[in-house]
Amino acid sequence: MDYTPEQLSIRANISKLCAQFGDRYWLERDSDGQFPHEFCNAIAKEGWLGIAMPEDYGGSGLGITEAATLVQAITESGCGNAGFAAIAINIFGLNPVVVFGTPEQKQRWLPRIIDRRDTACFGVTEPNTGLDTTRLKTRAVWDGTHYVVHGQKTWTSTAQQANKILLIARTTDESKTKRPIDGLSLFYTDLDRSHVEIREIEKMGRKCVDSNQLFFDGLRIPKEDLIGEEGKGFKYLLHGLNAERLLIAASMVGLGRCALQRASDYARDRVIFGRPIGMNQAIQHPLAASWAELEAANLMAFQGARLYDAGKECGKEANAAKYLAGEATFTACKNAVLTHGGMGYAKEFHVERYFRECLIHWIAPITPHLMLSFLAEKALDLPRSY
Repeated sequence: MDYTPEQLSIRANISKLCAQFGDRYWLERDSDGQFPHEFCNAIAKEGWLGIAMPEDYGGSGLGITEAATLVQAITESGCGNAGFAAIAINIFGLNPVVVFGTPEQKQRWLPRIIDRRDTACFGVTEPNTGLDTTRLKTRAVWDGTHYVVHGQKTWTSTAQQANKILLIARTTDESKTKRPIDGLSLFYTDLDRSHVEIREIEKMGRKCVDSNQLFFDGLRIPKEDLIGEEGKGFKYLLHGLNAERLLIAASMVGLGRCALQRASDYARDRVIFGRPIGMNQAIQHPLAASWAELEAANLMAFQGARLYDAGKECGKEANAAKYLAGEATFTACKNAVLTHGGMGYAKEFHVERYFRECLIHWIAPITPHLMLSFLAEKALDLPRSY
């Protein structure tokens, strides 16, 4: 695709910054599990966390297209999914605040997330509801002075680092609402560890960016930390999902491209039976197919981003982009491991890390199956299946 001069500048500057955090840095973080604060601080220092935030609050006032360019350059540089996930919520997680927050809330919250004085996490998924977000059970009950929260969240990333949480909880019992989507409210508030127990989940990849279970026992939230109107949190949450899916898709394509480049370099250099293995069509064809699949996913991602920035409906494009990017990146990372043969299993060649890291956004925050069900209904007018 053709990048604008501004987007080319973003790519060039991010690539230069990420070069300071090379393969050894990310291999060490994958081994020791330490959060990549140095990388995040470098991104924040250059102002990149505010790329899609309003200029009035310290951001750059650019669109999701430019944010997608940014996150793709990060993953394509070799930082991988860990580099993206470490800063993801700072870049687009507070979209509901940007769109539905009051001027006072924006002034209070956005500058601090842009310069990383605050670090946030996003509490949505629950252990007993999974992707059925309308059936969330975590309660936030008004006691006359505060909302008091009890319940659980799971797969909440960066909670070990966060001092803030974007939280969706039920403020009206489901039995008293007309629809399950009613009665859910969205908050952005302090993550008070005296009322929230945080347990890290040991997982396959992305060791340096924590995922967690959260247990709320009387967390008190003041009225001024409610975003928009009480009971409309699910609507506010939906508004940001398309942006999230488009940015994940762009980041996945970057990760796939990185793996593909590593595989192509190895295939040119590795000589067996007196010839580089890249001469063999059994090596060439899977890599060539991955290139085509990644570029097709990329076009869909940026088409969706342009529609989003134009204020147009982009649900089909956002879901299709994430689906295509997930499939293409999984295949590209797998092919990169196989191209390296036995050495693809060795950490020193990095492709096994890319393979492990690609899995989390292949299946989360929405699975390929549910995206296909959505597309069947919205693009093909087939009966709703879920």
